[in-house]
Amino acid sequence: MPLAAQINSGDTAWILVSTALVLFMTLPGLALFYGGLVRGRNVLSVMAQCAGLACMASVLWAVCLYSLAFKGDGSFIGNLDAAFLKGITTDSVAPGTAIPETVFIMFQMTFAIITPALYIGALVERMKFSALMLFSALWLLLVYVPVCHWVWGGGWLAAMGVLDLAGGIVVHATAGVSAIVLAIILKKRNDFPGHAHPPHNPGMVFIGAAMLWVGWFGFNAGSQLSAGGGAGMTMLVTHLSACSAGLVWSLIERVRNGKVGLVGMVTGLIAGLAAITPASGVVGPMGAIFIGALSAVLCFFAVNLIREKLHIDDSLDVFAVHGVGGILGTLLLSVFGQTSMGGLGLVKPVMEQLGIQSLAVGVTIVWSIIATVVIAFVVKLVTGLRVTPEQEQEGLDYAEHGETAYPE
Repeated sequence: MPLAAQINSGDTAWILVSTALVLFMTLPGLALFYGGLVRGRNVLSVMAQCAGLACMASVLWAVCLYSLAFKGDGSFIGNLDAAFLKGITTDSVAPGTAIPETVFIMFQMTFAIITPALYIGALVERMKFSALMLFSALWLLLVYVPVCHWVWGGGWLAAMGVLDLAGGIVVHATAGVSAIVLAIILKKRNDFPGHAHPPHNPGMVFIGAAMLWVGWFGFNAGSQLSAGGGAGMTMLVTHLSACSAGLVWSLIERVRNGKVGLVGMVTGLIAGLAAITPASGVVGPMGAIFIGALSAVLCFFAVNLIREKLHIDDSLDVFAVHGVGGILGTLLLSVFGQTSMGGLGLVKPVMEQLGIQSLAVGVTIVWSIIATVVIAFVVKLVTGLRVTPEQEQEGLDYAEHGETAYPE
């Protein structure tokens, strides 16, 4: 069949835009969001980590990660048939789509960039840049790629009928679980929890969150890999879940503290975005509003449990927001995907689908924990994990990168 007959220009245009939107989520969205949340002496280190991961993940994706994730018919891992993108030409069409494979490679590459960037928030202000880069290279190979293949690459979870449109399992569960494990291994910052660590620039946090919100439309609606009605519904439910979660989080803060904080509001909407991510291909508008509201409640109290009760220094609440939110949405799609609940009817009966979703979440959690512990042990032997106490006090901007964001 001629290439022109296989490629849909409208679908291709939309995925090109979606690819740019997902990259926009990391650079600059996540960089500004996390950068505003840390202290002023560490803001550049967060931005350098985001940029470094984007560059490294992109090269590794082309070298071997794409092939291992999406090539071959193995149940647990792909093969190296497309290592170094061998055989990929302008005439290649991504299987099951009407878009060029080059566009599909780029789109999936942006997911491989943002996923490890998420757990940066759990280790800010104390992990070496070199350690983060080595850890993330191994993590992409041993955690992200296998789970990606299981769910999206035709692996064993896909064969069981697991549903995860844009990464509740592949992105948020893996990154969230690894974040809290790594936070425990790294141990607390020297003055945690005795001294408060307020965001040094809430305005920067808002700008970053707004960029994430906009970019998330490419993240979710782009995962339909077409520009049809499915993408339209996915965009709609993504937006509604974020809005619902932001409102409910604000209400909780108002009841508890008497005030509505800007940082809390945008943290809530990020929780709503994480929760709707896996479900956005199967739920309707009302289901999205419920998922967003429930994610705000659960994630809010997860933040307080981890930070105030357990005193785990997951610095920017990665597990409580992304991990808990993504897992919640992965499970709730079994309910809200039913036509009786306003869903699109693309799910199995509730208990059957819930069993599949629960198994996928459980296996992903266990795999992420084991792999993270092993990788952290290796990295500690090779580079060490933490900066010195003196460097931590000085701030990683100057200690690690020789620069300052706010020179006196």
